[in-house]
Amino acid sequence: MKKHKWKLGLLLVALIAWLGIAFYGYRQTDTSSSNLATVTVGYQKGDPVDISRQRGELAKKMKAKGYKVVFKEFSDGTALITALKSGNIDYARLGDTPPVTAQASGMNLVYVAAGASKENGSGILVKQNSSISSLQDLKGKRIAYTKGTSAQFLIIQALKKAGLTTDDVTLVNMDQSAASVAFAKGKVDAWVTWDPFTATAEVEQNAKLLVDGTGLSKNRDFVVSTSSYAKAHTTVSKYLVAYLADDMQWATKHQSKLITMMSKTLHLSKAVIKKQVSRRTFSMGKVTNAIVEEQQKIADVFYNAGLIDKKIKVKDALVDQ
Repeated sequence: MKKHKWKLGLLLVALIAWLGIAFYGYRQTDTSSSNLATVTVGYQKGDPVDISRQRGELAKKMKAKGYKVVFKEFSDGTALITALKSGNIDYARLGDTPPVTAQASGMNLVYVAAGASKENGSGILVKQNSSISSLQDLKGKRIAYTKGTSAQFLIIQALKKAGLTTDDVTLVNMDQSAASVAFAKGKVDAWVTWDPFTATAEVEQNAKLLVDGTGLSKNRDFVVSTSSYAKAHTTVSKYLVAYLADDMQWATKHQSKLITMMSKTLHLSKAVIKKQVSRRTFSMGKVTNAIVEEQQKIADVFYNAGLIDKKIKVKDALVDQ
């Protein structure tokens, strides 16, 4: 009996030792995971960051460098700016207009990287049977747009090209989803928008582009951060931009896979996504002097139109300033 108890005792000791080793091993694994520095990136559905998120390579590469990437989705640029300002995200993928308005409001924002132009997929939509056949025909018409976005800059520039001003039309400010419904129901005569809304309307709503963004608005993607974070995390920015650039090269070279992936994510037909993808290129890289000039033009137009209160220099918001 004593011998039996002795064997049980040995087994118990061995079991406890094994559990201790197993727990220690788990703790080591858990600790190694927690040693990764977290980098939080904000995005909007279907943008370059979302493409990288879905592909998964960026997160793997960042992990190998000691960083855990957390992706957070937002509905629009205003929400992204708010999250960046509050510190809820470290980087934000924005269009061309939100960084300008944020800088003008006094936010200490910097441009980290810039994407390719999306001008061919941005523009002013009208119905196929519309009487509107030129920019001049927009006079007196109701036009849907979204304030504070590339659509606002585009419509100002388009009207100026036609010798008109915003006083010559009725601009109806609404989010893009509401604008889509208003356009479909004929409650507005035209709609200023961008892909995938443009492609969706062309494929599914009997719409046509009166004009695209060529010569009016480049509508680029930008990766931005706060000045304080960017200056303290230059290595993180370098890796993030490099790996985003890798994914953009993949997107350009593997359009069939990209179309399938984005169709599932955006819950849109492959026909819509194919139209969107076919008229743009994908890239992510340095903010060049030419791109700074593009952004400066937006800032000057908005200031002269009274849409921002402060005259700004976009070059002051470059990460290496």
